[in-house]
Amino acid sequence: MLEKTNRMNYLYDFYQALLTPKQSSYMALYYLDDYSLGEIAEEYDVSRQAVYDNIKRTEAMLEEYEEKLLLFEKFQKRSELISKMKEFMDNGENNHDFNDMIAELEKLD
Repeated sequence: MLEKTNRMNYLYDFYQALLTPKQSSYMALYYLDDYSLGEIAEEYDVSRQAVYDNIKRTEAMLEEYEEKLLLFEKFQKRSELISKMKEFMDNGENNHDFNDMIAELEKLD
């Protein structure tokens, strides 16, 4: 569950500008502020089911955006490569490997 929450938080960060204000608000309250479905329903004077349906639809939309745009995947690859590069620098490793990693980073854009 924590892994899904982290993924949704990242996807929300990358794609929130593509959401409606209501979708954005529900997602922020549910995932960022840790509100329950009941608390969100009470806040907006709607049913828990309406909140649940909206959140599930929005999650699916975020996953579709990621499938097409790959912003989160590229972010993860960049982060991994940067970590490896820092490790190589700290260990004084081979410049050839370092140059390969830089080339990989350039391909991600």
